[in-house]
Amino acid sequence: MAQINPYIHFNGNAEEAFTFYKSVFGGEFAMIVRFKDMAIAEHPISENEAEKIMHIGLPIGKSSVLMGCDTPEFMGRHNERETRSKISISAESKEEADRLFNGLSAGGEVEMPIADSPWGSYFGMFRDKYGIEWMVDFDPNYKGQL
Repeated sequence: MAQINPYIHFNGNAEEAFTFYKSVFGGEFAMIVRFKDMAIAEHPISENEAEKIMHIGLPIGKSSVLMGCDTPEFMGRHNERETRSKISISAESKEEADRLFNGLSAGGEVEMPIADSPWGSYFGMFRDKYGIEWMVDFDPNYKGQL
């Protein structure tokens, strides 16, 4: 079966953001590649971008990987408030949902506090301090397939 792994872009603070995500989810980075590691003569890397993240991966759970990078300067900055896509996390317990919600939303903006929802799950939404939007859900009736 296909697997979906979110890939998110940052305006020069991918390493900081992923260090924060690692502090909440735990685990170790599967890969960190900096722009200087992939430099080629046809596309020289500026000194101020050499240490920025070209690719980073953080395994989460049994089969998911959160991936990301810094947007190269030549592509321009992206507006962190434009995208209304969200990363959805399915927690295995209410306690895990609370831990993830509270950890990831620290310093961000809560859109919907985590609480019992009208549809029967324990649910909350927020934008983290890096502008990434998340949904955290615990559904005691979820059996692994939608």
